[in-house]
Amino acid sequence: QLRIVESGGGLVQPGGSLRLSCAAFGFTLDYYAVGWFRQAPGKEREGVSCISSSDSSTYFADSAKGRFTISRDDAKNTVFLQMSSLKPEDTAVYYCAAGNPYGNSWYMSKRYDFWGQGTQVTVSS
Repeated sequence: QLRIVESGGGLVQPGGSLRLSCAAFGFTLDYYAVGWFRQAPGKEREGVSCISSSDSSTYFADSAKGRFTISRDDAKNTVFLQMSSLKPEDTAVYYCAAGNPYGNSWYMSKRYDFWGQGTQVTVSS
Protein backbone atom coordinates (compact mmCIF):
# COMPACT_ATOMS: atom_id res chain seq x y z
CA GLN A 1 0.00 0.00 0.00
CA LEU A 2 1.42 3.33 -1.05
CA ARG A 3 1.26 5.94 1.65
CA ILE A 4 2.97 8.95 3.15
CA VAL A 5 3.03 9.61 6.87
CA GLU A 6 3.91 12.97 8.39
CA SER A 7 5.04 13.36 11.98
CA GLY A 8 6.66 15.89 14.27
CA GLY A 9 3.91 18.45 14.60
CA GLY A 10 2.82 19.87 17.92
CA LEU A 11 2.46 22.95 20.05
CA VAL A 12 5.43 25.30 20.21
CA GLN A 13 5.95 28.81 21.51
CA PRO A 14 6.74 31.69 19.16
CA GLY A 15 10.42 31.65 18.30
CA GLY A 16 10.64 27.91 18.80
CA SER A 17 11.52 25.12 16.42
CA LEU A 18 10.03 21.92 15.10
CA ARG A 19 11.22 19.25 12.72
CA LEU A 20 8.60 17.59 10.58
CA SER A 21 9.22 14.21 9.01
CA CYS A 22 7.70 12.74 5.88
CA ALA A 23 8.10 9.00 5.52
CA ALA A 24 7.02 7.00 2.49
CA PHE A 25 5.83 3.42 2.53
CA GLY A 26 5.36 1.18 -0.48
CA PHE A 27 7.37 3.33 -2.85
CA THR A 28 10.75 5.03 -3.09
CA LEU A 29 10.78 8.74 -2.34
CA ASP A 30 14.05 9.44 -4.14
CA TYR A 31 12.27 9.08 -7.49
CA TYR A 32 10.10 12.06 -6.61
CA ALA A 33 10.28 15.66 -5.66
CA VAL A 34 8.80 16.14 -2.21
CA GLY A 35 6.87 19.20 -1.24
CA TRP A 36 5.55 20.53 2.04
CA PHE A 37 2.26 22.38 2.02
CA ARG A 38 0.20 23.91 4.78
CA GLN A 39 -3.38 24.91 5.28
CA ALA A 40 -4.60 27.22 8.00
CA PRO A 41 -8.28 27.42 8.97
CA GLY A 42 -10.22 29.39 6.41
CA LYS A 43 -7.28 29.65 4.04
CA GLU A 44 -6.21 27.85 0.91
CA ARG A 45 -3.48 25.27 0.93
CA GLU A 46 -0.12 26.86 0.14
CA GLY A 47 3.26 25.52 -0.84
CA VAL A 48 5.93 25.95 1.80
CA SER A 49 8.97 24.16 0.43
CA CYS A 50 10.12 21.51 -2.01
CA ILE A 51 13.19 19.39 -2.57
CA SER A 52 13.85 17.97 -6.01
CA SER A 53 14.57 14.35 -6.83
CA SER A 54 17.44 14.96 -9.22
CA ASP A 55 19.94 17.19 -7.49
CA SER A 56 18.13 17.96 -4.23
CA SER A 57 17.57 21.55 -5.24
CA THR A 58 15.41 23.31 -2.68
CA TYR A 59 12.63 25.84 -3.01
CA PHE A 60 10.88 27.94 -0.41
CA ALA A 61 7.94 30.24 -0.16
CA ASP A 62 8.88 33.79 0.80
CA SER A 63 7.29 33.21 4.20
CA ALA A 64 9.68 30.32 4.85
CA LYS A 65 12.94 31.66 3.48
CA GLY A 66 15.64 32.02 6.10
CA ARG A 67 13.62 30.13 8.72
CA PHE A 68 12.90 26.70 7.21
CA THR A 69 15.21 24.13 5.70
CA ILE A 70 14.31 20.97 3.82
CA SER A 71 16.42 17.86 3.45
CA ARG A 72 16.05 14.27 2.40
CA ASP A 73 17.52 11.04 3.68
CA ASP A 74 17.00 8.57 0.89
CA ALA A 75 18.39 5.72 2.96
CA LYS A 76 15.49 6.27 5.37
CA ASN A 77 13.03 7.11 2.61
CA THR A 78 12.25 10.27 4.54
CA VAL A 79 12.19 14.02 3.96
CA PHE A 80 12.51 16.54 6.78
CA LEU A 81 11.30 20.09 7.18
CA GLN A 82 13.21 21.93 9.89
CA MET A 83 11.28 24.97 11.02
CA SER A 84 12.86 27.65 13.20
CA SER A 85 11.85 31.07 14.49
CA LEU A 86 8.25 29.95 14.30
CA LYS A 87 5.51 32.56 14.30
CA PRO A 88 1.82 32.31 15.17
CA GLU A 89 1.04 32.71 11.47
CA ASP A 90 2.84 29.42 10.82
CA THR A 91 0.00 27.64 12.59
CA ALA A 92 -1.57 25.20 10.14
CA VAL A 93 -1.90 21.58 9.17
CA TYR A 94 1.26 20.65 7.30
CA TYR A 95 1.09 18.14 4.48
CA CYS A 96 3.81 16.27 2.67
CA ALA A 97 3.41 15.30 -0.96
CA ALA A 98 5.44 13.46 -3.59
CA GLY A 99 5.32 14.15 -7.28
CA ASN A 100 7.15 15.52 -10.27
CA PRO A 101 6.50 19.23 -10.59
CA TYR A 102 8.40 20.85 -13.42
CA GLY A 103 9.85 24.26 -13.95
CA ASN A 104 8.69 26.69 -11.30
CA SER A 105 5.53 24.78 -10.43
CA TRP A 106 6.75 23.23 -7.16
CA TYR A 107 4.18 25.21 -5.18
CA MET A 108 1.21 23.89 -7.16
CA SER A 109 -0.53 21.11 -5.27
CA LYS A 110 -1.94 19.60 -8.47
CA ARG A 111 1.60 18.63 -9.52
CA TYR A 112 1.82 16.07 -6.73
CA ASP A 113 0.51 12.53 -6.82
CA PHE A 114 0.82 11.19 -3.29
CA TRP A 115 -0.29 12.99 -0.15
CA GLY A 116 -0.08 12.37 3.54
CA GLN A 117 -2.84 13.02 6.07
CA GLY A 118 -1.13 16.01 7.60
CA THR A 119 0.28 16.98 10.97
CA GLN A 120 -0.89 19.92 13.07
CA VAL A 121 1.55 22.68 13.93
CA THR A 122 0.38 25.24 16.46
CA VAL A 123 2.51 28.22 17.38
CA SER A 124 1.18 29.92 20.47
CA SER A 125 2.27 31.24 23.82
